[in-house]
Amino acid sequence: MAINTFARKEIKFLLDMNQYNSLMETIPLYMNPDKYCVGGNEYGIYNIYYDTPDDYLIRESLAKPYYKEKIRLRSYYSPASPNDLVFLEIKKKIGGIVTKRRVSMTLAESDEYFISRKKPNIKKYITGQVFSELDVFLDNYPISPKQYISYQREAFFGKDDNDFRLTFDRKITERRYDLGLDYESYGNYIIGADQRLMEVKVGNAVPEWLIEKLSELQIYKTSFSKYGKAYENFVREQIEMKKRFPSVIFA
Repeated sequence: MAINTFARKEIKFLLDMNQYNSLMETIPLYMNPDKYCVGGNEYGIYNIYYDTPDDYLIRESLAKPYYKEKIRLRSYYSPASPNDLVFLEIKKKIGGIVTKRRVSMTLAESDEYFISRKKPNIKKYITGQVFSELDVFLDNYPISPKQYISYQREAFFGKDDNDFRLTFDRKITERRYDLGLDYESYGNYIIGADQRLMEVKVGNAVPEWLIEKLSELQIYKTSFSKYGKAYENFVREQIEMKKRFPSVIFA
């Protein structure tokens, strides 16, 4: 069983293809591709986000409080089989600093954990601590699967600073049905085919070369949450449906 923990800043930018292509001419000078992205390859990320019946977690997140948290189950396979490794993550943002703690288990073990709190064999103390944190989260929030999000990612790491990471996501796909990682990836796109969502993930300061390049290409910071955007689209659709069919009750 593996575990990852970290604290960092995450800064997001929405790029058009001209900006993306121009930036990609500079990145190899300062960064190396992720081991899964050598030769221009991408890898898929597939997530199930959990929330309360009234979508409290995402509504609270969109209000931009000083502190917010979310929980998701992540796979790098689609569709995932019962024996495939998945990652259960708690992600928190406190005053602009993002922390993430996660444990890994098989998809079948994750189903069992959500049903009965039965945990896989725990060999490390820190793993037990994270499971304790997950238990508290589940005690506080009556959560269930609410949102599917997937995307294709390119990732790079700084040559001089391994903590500096740059990712580009495309084909960001969402749906609010078939909420399992054992389903194929499909749904609605929430950014255009000619756009890339770039995230700068850094423990300290953003490198000067990147600041200069962003300024040159007129790439500006934006507020963008994949789950948040999907939820806003869902709410907008519900409002439109109620206008068209005022006598119908929508779930």
